[in-house]
Amino acid sequence: MSNIRIEKLRSALKKKNLNSAVIFKPENIYYLCGYTGEGFILITENKIYIFTDFRYVEQAKKESPYSEIVEYKPGISPYNLLSEVLKENNIYNTGIEENIITLKNFEDLKQNLEGIEIGRIGGVVEKIRMIKDEEEIENIKTAQKIADMAFIYILDFIKPGISEKEIAIELEFFIKKNGAEGLSFPTIVASGERASLPHGEPTERKLKTGDFVTLDFGAKFKHYCSDMTRTVFLGKPNEEQIKIYRIVREAQEKALEYIKPGVLGKDVDKVSRDIIESEGFGPNFGHGLGHGVGIEIHEEPKLSKLGEEELKPGMVITVEPGIYVENFGGVRIEDLVVVTEQGIKNLTKSSKDLIIL
Repeated sequence: MSNIRIEKLRSALKKKNLNSAVIFKPENIYYLCGYTGEGFILITENKIYIFTDFRYVEQAKKESPYSEIVEYKPGISPYNLLSEVLKENNIYNTGIEENIITLKNFEDLKQNLEGIEIGRIGGVVEKIRMIKDEEEIENIKTAQKIADMAFIYILDFIKPGISEKEIAIELEFFIKKNGAEGLSFPTIVASGERASLPHGEPTERKLKTGDFVTLDFGAKFKHYCSDMTRTVFLGKPNEEQIKIYRIVREAQEKALEYIKPGVLGKDVDKVSRDIIESEGFGPNFGHGLGHGVGIEIHEEPKLSKLGEEELKPGMVITVEPGIYVENFGGVRIEDLVVVTEQGIKNLTKSSKDLIIL
């Protein structure tokens, strides 16, 4: 794990007048020190401590050789040991991820950290994670390559009479068989009128001629996610289906052209939204245009009406407008892109031409 990440966190903590932080979120723990087991970590001005139990001690040593391991025993609060370590280091304030810790754990923590001031750092690590380094981008690129391969494969599998669940299972099997360690999120397969459900879980519904088929899925490679969506048609689509597809594609491509360093997430969202609204489908695009992707499938920054974050080189984001018409169906097209100095690098290679199976 890169030491730069820890230094960035320490610098952010100094701005908050804190000289240590307790990190609970598993994704943030992995990002900062490479450890993937249970427990939590303490970052001080010059050390990293991993607090865990017997089951994970050996794993912690292997995954994070530069960290000090503090083993807690059953029946003793790990926060009691945390208090001891803080006091041994003459540390009398620490930050916590208040957006992650449960109320019960916070009360236990407060009780054990008597005499130690507790500050809030929620979201600090996530802000650092927004800008990906070369290794992270390569992992995401590989994850997306597997997803693109899976899309090409599944097109030959989709036919009338097959169920949404069967498509999802086949897609997931291919992804895992071809180098992914798992899925980025549960696969979405929504067909026919069910394509109006943005997060339609696969059902036993059998596909029939004339259906929209929306596929939203992703692979995970070395802890990093990919994310893509394509909507295809089973048999010749009708005029309204073609119209919706054309609008969504235009909205997506105009947003991709607009992205560059310095623009705000909400302004990219507006590019797509204006096109969809001008065609009379504003109420049918009810979610944000996109989001950051990395160790988690949903990360900062947001591409939505609330997206105040300025886009910067190294951010990896989705661009995924959609139109969803109840009792009729819907279309979503999603690419995964890296923000570059010049604009974007699109990691999604699958065709966006209207595909008829």
